[in-house]
Amino acid sequence: MAVITTGNFAKALWPGVNAWYGDSYAEHKVQYTGLVDSESSERAYEEDVGVSGFGLAVIKTQGGPIQYDTEQQGFTTRYTPTVFAKGFMVTREAFDDDLYGVVGKRKAKGLAFAMRQTKEIVVANVYNRHQTAGFTGGDGVVLSSTAHVNVAGGTWSNRSSTNAALSEAALEQAVIDVGDWNDDRGLKIAAQAQKLIIPTELEFEANRILKSQYRVGTAENDINALNMLNKFPQGISINNYLTSSTAWFLRTNGAGSNGFKLFQRWDMKFDMDNDFDTFNAKFLAVERYSVGWTDPRCLYSSAGA
Repeated sequence: MAVITTGNFAKALWPGVNAWYGDSYAEHKVQYTGLVDSESSERAYEEDVGVSGFGLAVIKTQGGPIQYDTEQQGFTTRYTPTVFAKGFMVTREAFDDDLYGVVGKRKAKGLAFAMRQTKEIVVANVYNRHQTAGFTGGDGVVLSSTAHVNVAGGTWSNRSSTNAALSEAALEQAVIDVGDWNDDRGLKIAAQAQKLIIPTELEFEANRILKSQYRVGTAENDINALNMLNKFPQGISINNYLTSSTAWFLRTNGAGSNGFKLFQRWDMKFDMDNDFDTFNAKFLAVERYSVGWTDPRCLYSSAGA
């Protein structure tokens, strides 16, 4: 069992140290909140269950019967919370003899930093694994797929078929594709792209594409239609925890409130105690939550090129 002793921080016992560094850096602002919608949870698990709607109306002939339709239960997505925890132990001697607070106070700050980083990575991994086999949703396929299944039959796509690199043409096609989405019974829905989510490597290209008044990289005087039509009303979101340098994502309103979700079962808790047998001081942080997606119409994506 790992225990921090006076030997681990011998310099903390002596005067004359000007600064301690390495466990307290500036943090990125919280980013996971832009990737998911958060809800509280009080259950062992949460389930979202889909429902297929009705199809188009048909002509009723004079004196003829009305054609009745039916709905049916769709795919089920279960969110089971996971406990994330980290702690450290310090001998009573090291804690008492520390002249700088580096063993207790500073390490507690480092623990909080580690917990926040963990949550950012866990949430971002929903996007990072958007085409990774084995990480499937309620319909049995990965988040970004050309073969999402409708309960009523047929398939649909929420990704570019050729994994196009980020470009003006690719974004325009993505906007068109999202606007053509249907519900489970093939009826048109008012789906629109809301935000472009990208890794840091695509920041400059994305800004050139979306924020210029005129088209970039052409000799013509054409307007930048994506900009002028405000096709991304929530703008560009840069996420430092995305692992691909080429993949890009459009978060859409196509799933309403049933897209990306984070269920918070326990808020982050910090605690400390003393071990009776060893007199060591124990510090811990713990949090419990689940994250995923319900309706994949919440996303359009490309792995890039």
